[in-house]
Amino acid sequence: MKKIISLMCAWLTITVSAQTAKIVSEDLRYCESTYPYQEGILIANFGTSELNPLNSEGKGYIAYYKDGNTEVLIPADGNLSAPKGMFVRNDYLYVCDVNKIVVYHLTQKEEQPQVIMLPEGNLFVNDLAADGNYLYASVTNTDRIFRLNISNPAQPGEPEEWLQVSGPNGLLIRNGVMYVASYPADGITKAENVIYRIDNLSQPVTQKLTEITGQYDGIAFSSDGKSLIVTNWTPAQLSKIDLSNGRVSPMEIKLDQPLTGPADITVKDGFIYIPDLPNSRVVITKEPCCCQ
Repeated sequence: MKKIISLMCAWLTITVSAQTAKIVSEDLRYCESTYPYQEGILIANFGTSELNPLNSEGKGYIAYYKDGNTEVLIPADGNLSAPKGMFVRNDYLYVCDVNKIVVYHLTQKEEQPQVIMLPEGNLFVNDLAADGNYLYASVTNTDRIFRLNISNPAQPGEPEEWLQVSGPNGLLIRNGVMYVASYPADGITKAENVIYRIDNLSQPVTQKLTEITGQYDGIAFSSDGKSLIVTNWTPAQLSKIDLSNGRVSPMEIKLDQPLTGPADITVKDGFIYIPDLPNSRVVITKEPCCCQ
């Protein structure tokens, strides 16, 4: 009986009932990233007529979702074209965009946003994660991670090259350990496109957390902190990675319209917020149960 219960629990950890999923699409247009903010979720949108993650149209905007309602928090002002990963500190919102990071003062919206340019050619600025006074930014097309000093969030320092990693996309940091989701910028999955772990940020060395390749995008901790939840474009799915042994368990989410391009996810209060970029929607589903 104990063995049967264990097998049932293992199945439940990777299967999400269709009844738990909710679709948010109102006021969203090519949404790439989600980020927890106050009691809700920030959603970064391209706002373009066609999907182009490197466009320069200036139609990008940030929406805010809470309690079933969506509103535009940062309207298109010409500074954002393909907003992706976000980070908030002291009411300053940092947003990844093409070749730059844009900083908005959320409580003083009349202030002009700051634009932090990265070196030429670093186009696919993708995600942000902070450790102490340093903010790290991944650039997928140049295999680089940059960092900048945000000890004063209102006056961030200049970005400096920090580390080379193959196709860095999603970033995640906890207790001085960084996790990196690797995505091939050319669309061809290689042996290097895995999930990486970096234990010492002062002397960074990458090590593979898994050997399973993919086109990994979003990355978040499970609520219990024992696993990572990551998104993959090939196949389009979520997976759970046990941090104790690196075991990867695909998560089945039953939807009338399957995921096509799950991007930069958020796990908050027992729910997973999944931006399905090509379909201009966020899928909200309960986190799988954890059995001891």
